[in-house]
Amino acid sequence: MTHVVGEFLRQVVRVVAAGTLSLVLLPVGASAQELEPGAYWPIPVGLNIATVVNSVNWGDLAFDPSAPIDEANATINTTAFAFTRALAVAGRSTNLSVVLPVVGGHVEGRYLGEPAEVGRFGLGDPRVRIAMNLYGAPAMVPKAFAGYRQRMLVGVSLTIAPPLGQYDSAKLINLGTNRWSFKPEVGISRARGKWVFEGMAGVWIFTNNTDFVGARTREQDPIAAMQVHLTYRFTPQRWLAADANYFTGGRTTIGGKENLDLQRNSRIGATFSSALTRRQAIRVSVSRGAYTTIGADFTAIAVGYNFAWAR
Repeated sequence: MTHVVGEFLRQVVRVVAAGTLSLVLLPVGASAQELEPGAYWPIPVGLNIATVVNSVNWGDLAFDPSAPIDEANATINTTAFAFTRALAVAGRSTNLSVVLPVVGGHVEGRYLGEPAEVGRFGLGDPRVRIAMNLYGAPAMVPKAFAGYRQRMLVGVSLTIAPPLGQYDSAKLINLGTNRWSFKPEVGISRARGKWVFEGMAGVWIFTNNTDFVGARTREQDPIAAMQVHLTYRFTPQRWLAADANYFTGGRTTIGGKENLDLQRNSRIGATFSSALTRRQAIRVSVSRGAYTTIGADFTAIAVGYNFAWAR
């Protein structure tokens, strides 16, 4: 059995190398699977938002067909703590966010017909994001923001995931990635009446992990990621969004050997947000894999709580 578990882990690491487990173990980290309606909506200058989000992801793992693994699946629980600060930069609405994820995951399956499993718990790679609206949303104090009506928005952002998560080069599966990840992105948003349409396009760029298991170097090609959202606002503080994304790329090379792990995946979902009081709000989202080649075909449920205060 020990031999079976060891071989199972060696095969699972091919999915780790493809970024699959990084994507699902770190849904708030360097993840192409993001579905984030309202990511470029402005908030008044000086506002602070503290957020706690718990997400549960479960489902199947799609391996290279040549891998001798069947019935592979995983369950991942992530609790993320975030802080966002609204700023004015060059007269434009800007916000800075920091996210820290605590992750617990369990992967199981059959290797050559024998059962095998592995689990992890700890800190994932944090994420820092700065976003600026270039058109349609100047920096506004709360009094001016009260009279603001959203129309056309154009924004840009940069997300950085530093390699600060739990990592041990002797282990095949880790919560941290031991590399830097960067995502520049552009987003547009158009409001018409109570409806808002959003589109976002970005690319994840990765540095090399020079301390991968077996004293090898792991390289990964960029991952292009696109999102679209259609939101209906019942009130300015209560809305429902239909979400979809598509991401492709991410082929890996380990120790100079290129893997057959090009990703072409998409997800669909829905997000509901509602204010509880002037300072508090909740957000609930549900999503699932719509099309998966290599990687995680997961269903995900997330519940978040926000608390906001000025200055």
